[in-house]
Order: sequence, then structure tokens, then C-alpha cells
Amino acid sequence: MSHDFSLGQVQVSLSPKERFEEYLQSRGKRTTQQRRALVDFIFERHDHFNADELLEAYTTRHKGEKISRPTVYRTLDQLVEAGLLRKMSLSGRAVYEHDYGYPQHDHLYCQVCDRLIEFSSEDLATLRDAVAREHDFSVTGHRFIVTGICSDCSRKRHRRQSPLDLI
Repeated sequence: MSHDFSLGQVQVSLSPKERFEEYLQSRGKRTTQQRRALVDFIFERHDHFNADELLEAYTTRHKGEKISRPTVYRTLDQLVEAGLLRKMSLSGRAVYEHDYGYPQHDHLYCQVCDRLIEFSSEDLATLRDAVAREHDFSVTGHRFIVTGICSDCSRKRHRRQSPLDLI
């Protein structure tokens, strides 16, 4: 029996930047050039990141362009409020991922290397809905994170020690 756990696609009517500008406008907040650049940078690739990783990657990519740590944190909070990013807490740190335009999905989390593997499962959604029906519960979403050790870290832990390891 073969399963396809890959993520599908979700069609959206606005780009993340347009959606964010709409959100800021509805709150009476300004759309600054730094916020626009940060949103573009975040949504040009799909990965999981924390605020420090984002700040480091942004300043590395945009040499000479300054962006303050408070601006990054404030913008991340606003992106979460706007429904563009999802915030997760893993091993005591806040990790962000795209939410807008991405389907409901779940994660495998390696406790050794902090790797996150995304997957989608209809079976899991069916189970969730069945449990919700049994409890007369209205589901609005879910977050499922399976913790463990990825195959790469597992191989490293069970590998025989080599004399080269001492160098």
C-alpha cells in the first residue's frame, strides 16, 4: 500500500505582500519599505526559520541594508496576526513557517538536528474529524508534530567510532 504524503497547493487571490499590505491598512499601520522587503524575502523560499536565522539571512543577502531586530520581531508578529505565517514552539524556540497559500500539513521533528519534515495525510484528517464528531466538536484546524530522530541523526548515533573521530 503506497501513500502520497506530499503537500498539495492552495490557490490564493492576493500575493503575500498584497495580503500583508491589506492587513496593515485595515489596522491603520504604515507599509514601510523594510516590511515590504522582509515579506518578499520570507516568501521567496519555503523553509522553517526563527527570527535570528531570518535576520542573519536577510543581512547576508542584502549587504549594506540595515534592518533592526525589533523591526524583524514586530513584522513576524504582524505576519502571524495577518494569517501569513504560523508560529510553532520547538525546543523552547519560536519557529515560523508559511501559512498563507499552503495546505494543512503536519511535521516530523528531529530532536537532535531540529530538522522539520512536512507531510500531509488524509488518514490523519479523517481520524481528527471522526474524533471531533464523537465529541460534537467543530474543527477549525490542527497542528500535529511527531518528535523523534531523523534517519541521518540515527545513523550517526549508531555508527561505530573511528580513530578519525579523535582528530
